[in-house]
Order: sequence, then structure tokens, then C-alpha cells
Amino acid sequence: MKIGVCGIACEQCPRMKNTTCPNKDTGCIPKDNKFCHIASCAYQRHIRLCFECPDFPCETTKTGPISYGYCQYLAGKK
Repeated sequence: MKIGVCGIACEQCPRMKNTTCPNKDTGCIPKDNKFCHIASCAYQRHIRLCFECPDFPCETTKTGPISYGYCQYLAGKK
């Protein structure tokens, strides 16, 4: 199972499911990405996952799967 930078299981991401993920089968990785502030932030901080960051959770992570309701575990709804 691939886990994206933000912590979502890539296989559950709606963009991966409907084949519109810009990273195709690779999923979300830390890199400069004008479309994803989370991936860019991780790249700049030299981390693989947001959970590794001492500032997690932060305002940047709130713009990702939490705000879209993609990941029930990140949202704390288990």
C-alpha cells in the first residue's frame, strides 16, 4: 500500500481511484509541486510524511485530505 505525504492511503484517494492522479501509480511524494502545498512543504523540510514533522498538524495539512474528508483516521473519526 502506498502512503502519500499527507498520510492518506493512495489507493483510497479519489484522484487515484478515477485515474486523475498527476503522479499516476507513484502516488504523492515530497517534491516541489505547485498544485500541492503539502508535497512542497515536505520536500522543503526533507521529510517523507507529514507525521514526521514536529509542526504536525499545521495549517498546511488542514488544506489536504482532512478538509476533503478523504481520510477518516486523519480526521479523527475512526
